[in-house]
Amino acid sequence: MTTDAYFTELTGALRRAGVPDAQIAATVEDLRGHLAETGAAPEEEFGPAAAFAAGLGGLAPAPGEPDAAAESWTWTADLFNDRRMLAVHGEQGWEVEGLDPLGRFVCRRSRSAALRWEYRREVVGGRRRAKVLAELEPEGWEPCGEWLVYGYFKRPRAATAGPAGALETRPETPLRRLFLSRRGKAALVVWAVVVGGATTACFVGALGTGGLALSIALASAFSALVTSQLETARGRAEQAARRP
Repeated sequence: MTTDAYFTELTGALRRAGVPDAQIAATVEDLRGHLAETGAAPEEEFGPAAAFAAGLGGLAPAPGEPDAAAESWTWTADLFNDRRMLAVHGEQGWEVEGLDPLGRFVCRRSRSAALRWEYRREVVGGRRRAKVLAELEPEGWEPCGEWLVYGYFKRPRAATAGPAGALETRPETPLRRLFLSRRGKAALVVWAVVVGGATTACFVGALGTGGLALSIALASAFSALVTSQLETARGRAEQAARRP
């Protein structure tokens, strides 16, 4: 099966499953970028399209009930900012237990013996999931959530830093719950301007409700595509920088 045929089948399967077109466009674009980096064939990397589509967007197993003394906090960030904020909050002792259906990080922190945590994000799904787990689990990484094509992994800093991985003082729980990067904010502003203009045109009669819905869908899809392309480009740059 050619790459185009694979993604045509994947798109159809995701659409039948009720996944919004904007999410489908972003997912396909990101997967194409990943294949461009690896040079692999889609079926070899992700498995059959139908089976891969069935697993996309799945959540990690629901975390166990935290002890009554633990602090809890839920927050989110865009794809440009999630790894940086995970690093910041991991240093403050926040352990990600999973992602909720909205893609927010559900965290807890012990009040008595908090540890620093480190995180990483990988593209997972299909056959690649088993490959990533086989590479990371021996190094102490464990899954802590999934969103679209991404899998998030955690491990305590004590695994590499020893006693220095313990947290001596706990900063206050952040009041903020949303952390957007500059590029994320710019994409949101552009989306809001387009949607606001379409809504105004609808109210004055220059655009029908069908046109309004189409404008919102196109603006969402375009924003998702731009986000995906920028994130893929950054990933390639980081990968190239790590090469000897």
